[in-house]
Amino acid sequence: MYSKEHKKYLKKIKINNFLVRFTQILIIFLIIFLWQYAANHNLINTFISSSPKEIIKTIITLYNDGSLFHHIWITFYEVIISFLIATLGGILIATLLWRFKFISKVIDPYLTILNSLPKVSLGPIIIILAGASAKSIIIMALFISIIITIINVKQAFNNVDENKIRLLKSFKAKHHQIFFKLILPSNYNNLVNVCKVNIGLIFIGVIMGEFLVSKAGVGYLIMYGSQVFNLNLVMTGIILLSVMATLLYYLIVFIEKRLQK
Repeated sequence: MYSKEHKKYLKKIKINNFLVRFTQILIIFLIIFLWQYAANHNLINTFISSSPKEIIKTIITLYNDGSLFHHIWITFYEVIISFLIATLGGILIATLLWRFKFISKVIDPYLTILNSLPKVSLGPIIIILAGASAKSIIIMALFISIIITIINVKQAFNNVDENKIRLLKSFKAKHHQIFFKLILPSNYNNLVNVCKVNIGLIFIGVIMGEFLVSKAGVGYLIMYGSQVFNLNLVMTGIILLSVMATLLYYLIVFIEKRLQK
């Protein structure tokens, strides 16, 4: 049984969480309302900024011609594949660098240099090597996200308390035991934060790739809309990307809460 004080504390947390969610939703509706109000009263140039009503009409048009979910699925597929490879691959490489300190010291400056390179400049090379296909888009997204994943995860692993590591070693613990019993559990929150960062980086990489080579996808809709001066289509693509990124973000938050339990 919970004490009265503990029940009050739990109730306070629930109320605070509700207020946070309510405020977040309220801000979204307020932005939509002000945006539409400004469009209706010619306070903004709707040719450039579009309006919520026009975006809804564009979504309905895409749905009626059967292309809406096709474009969404193409981008979603590329994002998920890129995210899984970048996150799991980055964690695996960071684990190897944590295990082999000499290799980590040798590679460290190269990681920094690779991370500083403008990834867009590699686009033509990637297209030549992988072809104008989804492979090029996924590789582009990987280039953008996997390096920063390796750097962040490696840093998190190296920041684990050395005294705890020495304690385990004093009990003859092996490297894999130290990793699975100490390093990994100590960095659950850091790994979740890396996943949250990766969502944004992956979307950037995928959309950049779709700008260059894709004939379908949300990035293609944005590029095509800009080419034919259909800004309603451009804004629709941006809104679709925002919704997709939000859904993936809350999926990671859900997984984070499950891990905490």
